[in-house]
Amino acid sequence: MTGRVAGKRALVTGAALGQGRAHAVRLAEEGADLVLVDLLTDYPDVPYPMGTAADLEETVALAEKAGARVTSHVADVRDRAAMDRVVDEAGPVDVVVANAGICPAGTPFWEVSERQWQAVMDVNAKGVWTTVSAVAPRMIEAGTRGSIVVTASVLGLKGSRNMADYAASKHAVVGLMRSMALDLAPHMIRVNALCPNSVDTNMINNETIFQRFRPDLENPRREDTVEGFKSLTVMPVPWLEPVDIANAMLWLASDESRYVTGVTLPVDLGGCLK
Repeated sequence: MTGRVAGKRALVTGAALGQGRAHAVRLAEEGADLVLVDLLTDYPDVPYPMGTAADLEETVALAEKAGARVTSHVADVRDRAAMDRVVDEAGPVDVVVANAGICPAGTPFWEVSERQWQAVMDVNAKGVWTTVSAVAPRMIEAGTRGSIVVTASVLGLKGSRNMADYAASKHAVVGLMRSMALDLAPHMIRVNALCPNSVDTNMINNETIFQRFRPDLENPRREDTVEGFKSLTVMPVPWLEPVDIANAMLWLASDESRYVTGVTLPVDLGGCLK
């Protein structure tokens, strides 16, 4: 099946790297044009590099190669005025993928600084609210059946040691999604949440995460963490590929799920069963 979102226009946040890039490319491959957004900045309490201008340019090139018409914007999802400007410049969209997010190094909740707490909540939760709030009135006015997909996490459905700030932010995303789905249902606009387990991106491929899984090693490497990541799943696979999440997003974005709203969709190798 091809052209599953043909004729649609999709806005993707956090598009420079990782899951955001995978979402952009899959949407382009299936016929959508794109509005890509990323802030292109690092955060002091995040132990891995965020996307750069060159990364965003590469995402644009990959999407254009797949046949999409693409515009890109540098904007902060924490800033409602900035997101309003992006949407004003971009024009109508049919699909929103509110994907931008950050994950801190991981510490017991009582060691989380106020700065770290605020950054995680602002990017992960407020960023979803700001993005969808900027788009929703325009979707309503257009009168089209829009689809909004937000990125939560398996930690939006359960807790985890040393991840209280991240889990709190993703639980907030799930609550936002359910409430937004209720507000937008009369307008035939759907809102759903993806809940991935560990995904093979910079978020898990960094020295801090390697050390968390293998504190017994002085300089642990990616291959040293495989069994540790498998402990988070029930299927014998350590992590998901970004395209696995993008494929689930594509179904939620397309008319194949036209009567699906308010759901949390775990893509988690069975992790929610543990």
